[in-house]
Amino acid sequence: METSFLMAGFGGQGVQTLGKVLAYAANEAGKNTTFLPEYGGAMRGGTSNCTVVIGEDDIASPSRRNYNYVVALNMPSYEKFKKNVLPGGTLIVNSSIVDCPDEIEGIHVLKIPANELAHQAGSMVTLGVVMIGFLVAKTGVIPLDEAKEQTIRRLSKKEQFTEMNRTAFDLGAGFAAQGS
Repeated sequence: METSFLMAGFGGQGVQTLGKVLAYAANEAGKNTTFLPEYGGAMRGGTSNCTVVIGEDDIASPSRRNYNYVVALNMPSYEKFKKNVLPGGTLIVNSSIVDCPDEIEGIHVLKIPANELAHQAGSMVTLGVVMIGFLVAKTGVIPLDEAKEQTIRRLSKKEQFTEMNRTAFDLGAGFAAQGS
């Protein structure tokens, strides 16, 4: 069984960090994992997306056309990738800046006010961490406590953000638990 994720947004929103940390955490949890980054021409403000595939068995290729989960952190990403959600899959949007219907035929739509939660955590740089907490709590693809531990460990080089990252992870996971 494989679970595929496509995360997309502007450079600087933490898209690549989100993908890398999710892949590392899954790997540390004993899962097979692939991570495939894709960048636009400009780093900050340009397009950015990545694919993460997590499975119990070997993963033949990280490349997919359609995904179990598509995460759109901005409107251009929503417009571009909403069609890439597998039937019965889930579209997760940053409702702070993405305006989309509450229901889309054939897929689940989850909305999370990621910008507001990142601000509540203390800084917009924690937006990706909010989404990691939300994704892991919603999908159950890896244990939540392991994901949190790996997230904090992988991001510990910037010590000034450690407590904010803990808070951001908890806010994302907590929002998922509220039944969003």
